[in-house]
Amino acid sequence: MAPTSTATAAPAVTDKDKAAVVSVPSRIVAAWASHNAKAFAEVFTPDGTMILPGAFSKGTADIEAYMTAAFAGPYKGTQVTGLPIDMRFLNADTALVITQGGVLAAGENKVHPDRAVRATWVVARHEGQWKLAAYQNSPLESA
Repeated sequence: MAPTSTATAAPAVTDKDKAAVVSVPSRIVAAWASHNAKAFAEVFTPDGTMILPGAFSKGTADIEAYMTAAFAGPYKGTQVTGLPIDMRFLNADTALVITQGGVLAAGENKVHPDRAVRATWVVARHEGQWKLAAYQNSPLESA
């Protein structure tokens, strides 16, 4: 008798999944544009992590608190930009996106080299939605 398996095949990655994953950075850009820390944090999974230079936040409450303070302080009046430069699925429910961009100071339309970054986004399907499980950025150029 052949062994039986209770495992089910993972769903295939669809064009809709690809579009949803690539849209995650634009959801962050939109939340930043309105300085909406709650909307920013809601892009993350409940246990998502955000690593920025000098900062580590875990969970939506911590990320929201960090961004609330940042939008009132060092990020006040700023915008952010980031364009995907690479994207691949690690499995049907997890993707990796690499972006290049950075923070735009008030009145800028191009990121100053001192604020240019490459970022890694781990995007995961969470309760049927594509959410940000982990984010980390690094300076585009080293000093």
